[in-house]
Amino acid sequence: MISTIVFVLLATASTSFFIWNIKKVRRNILLGKEVDLSDNPSKRLNTMLRVAFGQTKMAARPVPFILHLFVYVGFVLINIEVMEMLVDGLFHTHRAFSFLGSFYNFLIGFFEILAFLVTFGCAVFLIRRNAVHVKRLVMKELNGWPKMDANIILCSEIILMSALFIMNACDQTLQARGAEHYIKAGSFPISQFIAPFFSGMSNGSLEFIERFCWWLHIIGIFGFLNYLPYSKHFHILLAFPNTYYSNLNAKGKFNNLDSVTDVVKPNFDPSYQPTSDPNNPQRFGAKDVFDLTWKQLLDSYTCTECGRCTSSCPQNITGKLLSPRKIMMDTRDRLTEVGKNIDANGGTFVDDGKSLLGDYITAEEIWACNTCNACVQECPVNIDPLSIIVDLRRYLIMEQSAAPTELNGMFTNLENNGAPWQFSPADRANWVNEQ
Repeated sequence: MISTIVFVLLATASTSFFIWNIKKVRRNILLGKEVDLSDNPSKRLNTMLRVAFGQTKMAARPVPFILHLFVYVGFVLINIEVMEMLVDGLFHTHRAFSFLGSFYNFLIGFFEILAFLVTFGCAVFLIRRNAVHVKRLVMKELNGWPKMDANIILCSEIILMSALFIMNACDQTLQARGAEHYIKAGSFPISQFIAPFFSGMSNGSLEFIERFCWWLHIIGIFGFLNYLPYSKHFHILLAFPNTYYSNLNAKGKFNNLDSVTDVVKPNFDPSYQPTSDPNNPQRFGAKDVFDLTWKQLLDSYTCTECGRCTSSCPQNITGKLLSPRKIMMDTRDRLTEVGKNIDANGGTFVDDGKSLLGDYITAEEIWACNTCNACVQECPVNIDPLSIIVDLRRYLIMEQSAAPTELNGMFTNLENNGAPWQFSPADRANWVNEQ
């Protein structure tokens, strides 16, 4: 009875804390400007199933794809066994799903194989990050907390899977001895190799280790759940809505700013009706997270910091300061800072004298971008760093008149000549007469 009460209190507290954090994340995301992404629901669903559920874009790099597939499939399916552990904890039963008979034996055996593959995958990921030093996993934006975050998650997964194996090994030994409460159920293709290490122990010692590992696994699951909102691994949950709300337009198509259209179009069409509120003028482009859309802010929370975008960026490869991954990390860091500001001031943001552009992302970074969309193409969960870069540029040009000298010359030619080149429109066809 005491263990059941402890379990219920633990489950209630962890679930409540998780919901509290989710509400804060949702509030932060909705600080962004409204954008309508409700069109083409069938196409959006197909994109989500293909990209997030099917992991299709991961396959571009086979080795990490296979390793990630081990971890991904293992994480999803092993949660079925966690469901059984939750039922056992709530009703003080043992292997509550054992009534499934031979199918239950198959499931437990299959889960053990998956757990082994998860352990293997996490171990290789640790080696790639800390021993092999794969370039995209050791860049300077990952120094400090981002690197530690990745290692914490990988080590935690290995510990949880190890606890599962040890728990099953002790359980298997107690089953063989006919110990009370340990019914014969399950198949243990992996933990059977661990069981001999516990064969000389008494039933009491085995029960203590089995219960300890059970509680370690459960507490680890609850802890992992509440760690997610503070970690890059939040993509485990957010990848699905983020891919559903993907940009369905061609990658080379840029959106128009309604605030600009409302100023320009009446000059050509007197019947045009502005769509924006004249009493609430909008900033041209983006200076801070409030100027971005909620989808762009959702992108920032979804970023898993894998670095595929940066490793494919031609500007980064050639030594420029730009890193699309850093753009997303900086956006998330600024949004988190804004959220803490709101929490500290009773639900209202108090100007802190900072902004995304300038304090987090420099003009040099965004002007290095050549808008090739390589980062967008490479992202496994359809994050769009380019849209943020373009909006930051728009602010610099239209609000600050801070375009590079090379662009100012082009803008002057466009204004005077209707083309980027410095010659009269009347001379455009002169090349026809050249021999």
